[in-house]
Amino acid sequence: MKALVIAPQPFFSPRGTPFSVYYRTAIAAELGLEIDLLTYGQGQDVDIPGVNIIRIPSFKFLGEVKVGPSLLKLFLDFIMIFKTIGLLLKNNYDVVHAHEEAVFFSYVLKPLFRYKLIYDMHSSLPQQLENFKFTQSRLLIGLFSALENRCLRSAEAVITICPALADYALSLLSKKEKHFLIENSLFDPVKLSHKDSVPSATTSLDRNLIDLPLDKKCLVYAGTLEPYQGIDLMLKAFAQAKLEDAVLLVVGGQAAQVLRYRALADQLGLSHACFFTGQLSQQCAQEYMNNADVLVSPRIEGNNTPLKVYQLLASEIAIVATKIYSHTQVLNEEVAFLVDPTPESMAKGFVAALNQDPTHARKVSNALRLYQEKYSREAYVAKMRALLEILR
Repeated sequence: MKALVIAPQPFFSPRGTPFSVYYRTAIAAELGLEIDLLTYGQGQDVDIPGVNIIRIPSFKFLGEVKVGPSLLKLFLDFIMIFKTIGLLLKNNYDVVHAHEEAVFFSYVLKPLFRYKLIYDMHSSLPQQLENFKFTQSRLLIGLFSALENRCLRSAEAVITICPALADYALSLLSKKEKHFLIENSLFDPVKLSHKDSVPSATTSLDRNLIDLPLDKKCLVYAGTLEPYQGIDLMLKAFAQAKLEDAVLLVVGGQAAQVLRYRALADQLGLSHACFFTGQLSQQCAQEYMNNADVLVSPRIEGNNTPLKVYQLLASEIAIVATKIYSHTQVLNEEVAFLVDPTPESMAKGFVAALNQDPTHARKVSNALRLYQEKYSREAYVAKMRALLEILR
């Protein structure tokens, strides 16, 4: 089969985290599909055997493409529409695999070009308009909701990335068998093309690069420093825990965010025990996680499961995570130290996770087993194979 994958995002950009596009496309190519991947001009070039990457112009003078709805993305999506039509006129595609808002114009074009449609649903687009405060217009949100429902029903296959989104999609689908829950659970190193490649961090990092005390245990948070990530909560909890034999390492974040949270850490008396790296490459961030004694996910809101949750499960390192639905769709008390989103509860979780007792070892072992059974590469490939079977 010949497929057109449409990914309206800066592919590949770790900041935009389009990992699902990379892994879905790479594995579909492994399974025999001939693939053209249409994406934005911004982003790093990657090497995916069997995949021809096609870009629209980058329009860098208009600014950087950011996560969530924006006028810039709306403009770029109009360019994507015309490029898509050109590709459809030139090639005989059996399948169009549309990510996010690309499904809207793919749905409209489907009757004209008679392809089978995969809707890769990373979120509910009407909900995104509200969550990112792009618009308060009930008419516009209602229009997007009606169009999303039509796309769900028209698609031959629908992919969702977490149970909350799966429940939403299934509530709108009459043919439940065309739905596939395929979590973003892979995190193999992304293969950048030669011109964009960076040295691979294959050896352990020297903890002294940021003056981490070598004689203390290390709790690590890795990710963005957006408000919903609960960084304030984590810092306050670490201060309350009074862990004389441990330090907290915060990996990631933009410069202004790092300054803000470093100031908070200083106010809490943590200047000697809390360290910030700022933004790092994916490889470097992973190495800091690999060298942790405890991994922390203090997220305070959201429904979609964070990509890092699957990394935490496979890490063979103790996990402390807030007891919110974003986490508990995957995590439970058997695999992680789940805490209420309060400084007091999280502080107790830090102490428990650092205590090397049988409970600690059991949770770590159970976490790895859960990942291997439900979220490993083998499980991911099996789901993708089942999806492609219904399209043949």
